[in-house]
Amino acid sequence: MTDFKDWMELASYVVTVVALPFAIIVFIIEQRRERANEEEEIYLKLADDYGSFMRLVLENADLKLRSRTRTLLDEEQTERRLAIYSILVSLFESAYMLVFEDKMNRKQQRMWQSWEDFMHEWCAREDFRDALPALLHGEDPDFVRTIERIASEEAGRQHPA
Repeated sequence: MTDFKDWMELASYVVTVVALPFAIIVFIIEQRRERANEEEEIYLKLADDYGSFMRLVLENADLKLRSRTRTLLDEEQTERRLAIYSILVSLFESAYMLVFEDKMNRKQQRMWQSWEDFMHEWCAREDFRDALPALLHGEDPDFVRTIERIASEEAGRQHPA
């Protein structure tokens, strides 16, 4: 009977020394993999949302949202443009809230950089920058600082001092 007890005690030591740390390592690896998958899903969802937004831009081609030249719009067109810009700011804020972190790994930085590039592209439009103050009312303060910084950079590129 003592042989069985000794074997069980030895088995418990093996589990404690080998299997438990192995299980913890496997758990940590799975958690990281799951988090990476979640980040990828978030990024893909946001990319799909931006694709839908761009379809909206195409559906409203009369607003000349892809053109860099200032276009005179009637009241209804101005209202549609403002609504589209509101959707865009909401999408940018979602991207900021879901993707941006103070400390990002390389993959997270690449994901965020693509959104920052989109923000730069739109902030290069004077009419978008002009609409920003009204569109940013009530938005996340960190997001507001970020997009205002980007808008300021773009305005400086448009009108160097």
